[in-house]
Amino acid sequence: MESIRLVRPAPEHERAVMEYREEFLRDGDSLDGTAGLRHAESYRAWMEKARRNEFSETLDEGLVEATTFLAIRESDGALVGFIDVRHRLNEYLAKFGGHIGYSVRACERKKGYAKEMLFQALAYCKTLGLKRALVTCNDDNEASRRTILAHGGVMENTMTEDNGQVVERYWIEL
Repeated sequence: MESIRLVRPAPEHERAVMEYREEFLRDGDSLDGTAGLRHAESYRAWMEKARRNEFSETLDEGLVEATTFLAIRESDGALVGFIDVRHRLNEYLAKFGGHIGYSVRACERKKGYAKEMLFQALAYCKTLGLKRALVTCNDDNEASRRTILAHGGVMENTMTEDNGQVVERYWIEL
């Protein structure tokens, strides 16, 4: 795996982010950790919404404060993934979503990027004053499970969503 850095979305990322979105939609993949990119009317509107949602004063109703990061490969500036850090949990996130959601584009999977993204996101969680982070994955997502376990995730339990999807809930001590 080549080194990556987590950065907040900026105007210069528009093309890469919109290509990422189209790739995931075309392949039928879930856009986890992308702050609602699936439903974005435009890059600019999505980026501004993601920035507003970092602060309680400008937060959209029903959401919690969150910081969205792009995982950018250092060597070539390629967008390899997204990771979203929620500053606190609401009722839904406490059951199913957790503090952190992430995705890695298909061509970059199995290279260690998710593990490094989660490592950097957990360090960010510490700056928010969190003592532990809840990270979840669907019970059929072995890659995500292994990523969580690699960071010391301890399974608390599973929960079943209304659609029947079983979600595994892991706590990681910071």
